[in-house]
Amino acid sequence: MKKFIATLALGLGLVFAHGVSLAEDAPAKPAAEATAPAATPAPAAAAEAEAPAAAPALVPNKGDTAWMTVATVLVILMTIPGLALFYGGLVRSKNMLSVLMQVFVVTSLIYVLWVLYGYTLAFTAGNPFFGSFDKVFFKGITPDSVAATFSKGVVIPEFTFAAFQATFAAITCALIVGAFAERIKFSAVLLFCALWFTFSYLPVAHMVWYWDGPDAITDEKTLETVTAAAGWLWAKGALDFAGGTVVHINAAVAGLVGAFMVGKRLGYGKESMAPHSLTLTMVGAALLWVGWFGFNAGSNLEANGLTALAFVNTLVATAMATLAWIAGEALAKGKASMLGAASGAVAGLVAITPACGFVGPMGAIVIGLVAGLLCLWGVNGLKRLLGADDTLDVFGVHGVGGIVGALLTGVFAAPSLGGTGIYDYVANAVAADYSIKGQVWIQLQAVITTIIWSGVVSVIAYKLVDIVVGLRVTEEEEREGLDISSHGETAYHR
Repeated sequence: MKKFIATLALGLGLVFAHGVSLAEDAPAKPAAEATAPAATPAPAAAAEAEAPAAAPALVPNKGDTAWMTVATVLVILMTIPGLALFYGGLVRSKNMLSVLMQVFVVTSLIYVLWVLYGYTLAFTAGNPFFGSFDKVFFKGITPDSVAATFSKGVVIPEFTFAAFQATFAAITCALIVGAFAERIKFSAVLLFCALWFTFSYLPVAHMVWYWDGPDAITDEKTLETVTAAAGWLWAKGALDFAGGTVVHINAAVAGLVGAFMVGKRLGYGKESMAPHSLTLTMVGAALLWVGWFGFNAGSNLEANGLTALAFVNTLVATAMATLAWIAGEALAKGKASMLGAASGAVAGLVAITPACGFVGPMGAIVIGLVAGLLCLWGVNGLKRLLGADDTLDVFGVHGVGGIVGALLTGVFAAPSLGGTGIYDYVANAVAADYSIKGQVWIQLQAVITTIIWSGVVSVIAYKLVDIVVGLRVTEEEEREGLDISSHGETAYHR
């Protein structure tokens, strides 16, 4: 553990030192540059009467700010306690605390890394794959700094935006731990998440979500400028409202790679490894569903009708996926289970994530139906085909559900099918033409890019972690349970 801490400290120190050097060499950009026109120098006294008045600074609306603060808290609720309890209930009792600890501490680690260098690499202008170090350590961000929304002339405090995005980064990394639960070293989890966050989450988030904001677009020429400066997949036109690619596919691929590289649990396929508390799993799933309204509806970054649409879609897609999963389970096994209902709900939440602000309620129901059935296959048939011990079915639910949602976004975003279409910020109206075939192709490119990027980064990161601290606990420690062997405590006293 000491080697791990020393290695992590040294590595982060080098990154931060390099970031500070770059930030000091480059002039700091105004925090509101994406949303408000830059202030012009005061005109000379002689020309003062003739000079046009400077555009007023954009001020956040208190209602939008309050909603985004609540949405941020809801996403925190999704992670701790929601995801922690959902995962914790699914493992054996001797590993309960280890899962809670991994989710809790990974979340804490990512929040700190986000402030130090994560935010600036994801959400500043740099190149199509990474941002710059202009805002390393939150440099230049003040209570008066603002960030763009999706409406012209509407902004929110940049601190609010940064905090909201921090919660996305944290839950993405925490999702991965479900794939290799019950046999990995605690130090290995932390080191892997630090590496993967830096080299997979941040670039994918930048590629999909970074652009200069709607106020920078006034005509075709400025649209070209914004597109040229945007993330690679955003410039292609990929639609991902709340993280189908950035969060779910990204994490699922990392989890699947980890399941292969860490190896199967001792006794896998021979011993009973049933969840120790479906009660806690149900509580965790319910907290995930509640928190997901902040995750999806909050991704609109303001409080308006589109926020309400994302809210409704999150409601009905999740409900439909729950029904679809237990129906498929009943047909295949003769009984519907609580585990199936909880898993179906999460599958629906995952699938509607990229689509929630682009599709209509009927499109959301269809997405939920398809996701419930395909994710049921993902945790049974596909899992057997892959042969990996993905402990808590991270890929079967988040990978399959994320791919389904990303692709079907391209279908049901069509106005002809009740979707919102694509907004044209030059015409300030929904674009007249929408090609389902063309958009699905763009969505597929985003899916493939995310799979390849996360897969390559994950393989390298796991290899490095194995070299530095080792990936897996000893056989004796695994049989004893990670609660005692890794943390010296137990979840339950009998």
